Amino acid sequence: MSSEMLLFGGQANPPLYKKICDYLNIDPGHAFVGQFSDGETRVELKQSVRGADVFIIQSTCEPANHHIMEALVLVDACRRASAKQITLVTPYFGYARQEKKSAPRTPVTARLVANLMEAAGISRLLSLELHNSALQGFFNVPVDHLFAKPVFCQYFQEYGRIDPKQLTVVSPDAGGVERARALAKQFCCELAIIDKRRDRPNQSAVRHLVGEVSGRDCLIVDDIVDTGGSLVNATHTLLEKGARTVRAAITHPVLSGPALALIREAPLEELLVTDSIPLSEEALACKKIVQVSIAGLIADAIRRIHQQTSISSLFL
Repeated sequence: MSSEMLLFGGQANPPLYKKICDYLNIDPGHAFVGQFSDGETRVELKQSVRGADVFIIQSTCEPANHHIMEALVLVDACRRASAKQITLVTPYFGYARQEKKSAPRTPVTARLVANLMEAAGISRLLSLELHNSALQGFFNVPVDHLFAKPVFCQYFQEYGRIDPKQLTVVSPDAGGVERARALAKQFCCELAIIDKRRDRPNQSAVRHLVGEVSGRDCLIVDDIVDTGGSLVNATHTLLEKGARTVRAAITHPVLSGPALALIREAPLEELLVTDSIPLSEEALACKKIVQVSIAGLIADAIRRIHQQTSISSLFL
């Protein structure tokens, strides 16, 4: 007999949590998630989870430390209340860019976060577009790593934004080549790679461009848009090399610091993002930014995990 499926959500992205529940046609779990007067995280489950298959929806976006702590406390509450299995669903996995020592005497914070999640009691992790697929090896529990490609492809096919015969998919750095190649293969189009050098955090410079972009429509594909500097630099480089138009499809809209101002002023036709991170009112008002939902993709993965069926087709 299959155990009951229950979904709980933190405060990071309530709209996405609600959409996922709607796709699965189940009610959101009854729980209080908030803070004590001194700022400490407060969680109280308002229903039994004993023997249940629990899914906790929580992107660990800004403020990352607070949302990570919320996720950990929710997991601990469910574990102590005798949940059968606890899957932490982090559409956006914070600290993923700190997955290696970038300089002497620096931490590997992504591994620390993984250790905390396991110590709290997760049975499984479900995430979307990890900055580095190798992060899966930081966990001793199963990790299901989804990709935004199906959502992006559906958008472009439905709205006819691009002509594959005139399209070049662009990776903004060497680390994103695999992601860009997968989309280029889907559209049967050309691939280009930008050689980007990063001397300091949130600052990068374009050095070289590999691939043909002259007279073509370019689509920059990446996992995270943070301050927007890399995206804008790549856009200018492509146009200087003769690109006809430049669009971008980037999964996680962190959009910190000067990002929105840079994007508004950049000669970028369109920035397609997902709702892994909720957009601010200012970002929602930006006409260049289009947000598509990953709720159906996440819900499908949750259903398959609960039913113990294969989710490998969702990785494609």
